[in-house]
Amino acid sequence: MSETVETPVGEARITWHPAKGARAVLAVSHGAGGGIEARDLRALAAELPARGYTVALVEQPWRVAGKKLAPAPKTLDTAWTALWPALEKPGLPVVAGGRSAGARVACRTARGLGAHGVLALSFPLHPPGKPEKSRADELTGAGLPTLVVQGGRDPFGRPPEFPEGTRVVEVPYGDHGFAVPKKADLDEPAAMAVITDAAGEWLDGLFA
Repeated sequence: MSETVETPVGEARITWHPAKGARAVLAVSHGAGGGIEARDLRALAAELPARGYTVALVEQPWRVAGKKLAPAPKTLDTAWTALWPALEKPGLPVVAGGRSAGARVACRTARGLGAHGVLALSFPLHPPGKPEKSRADELTGAGLPTLVVQGGRDPFGRPPEFPEGTRVVEVPYGDHGFAVPKKADLDEPAAMAVITDAAGEWLDGLFA
């Protein structure tokens, strides 16, 4: 079930994966290089409703409009903030989340929107090869319970690079898109299970 939501920067779209007797809504958006078809977002939408969490996959207006390049961070934040009331309509607590650029949006806006936590998938801690250009302040500035799920070989930041005290779950061998090499000792379904199990257990802790 999907719905379009008007924002000041164009139409956004929410695709709902409802849970019976849901305890909360997990709203997750995509990165700058793809949409909600990302493997990790699809896995969350497939698995978490059975654990009692409605998953809302959010498409930013630039994706809905068919554009290939993401706009400036401020524009992404504007759209996310504008569509937030639609995420609250079920009357449940909402956890803000996203992958890559979407994770940055969630971190920057979550506290101001009244989110109950942040799920950051493949958080781009720094540009590849440029660890000195850290975005750690966005992550630590969220000011809410935050779970980072990061690929073990993500060039945008590997798990050991995150600030001390960050709750990080590593997807072994995973790259920025959580793809794992064929020679790795876990396959894609196993990698996705790491993500969905970690997210589910973390959510259970928030809404016990």
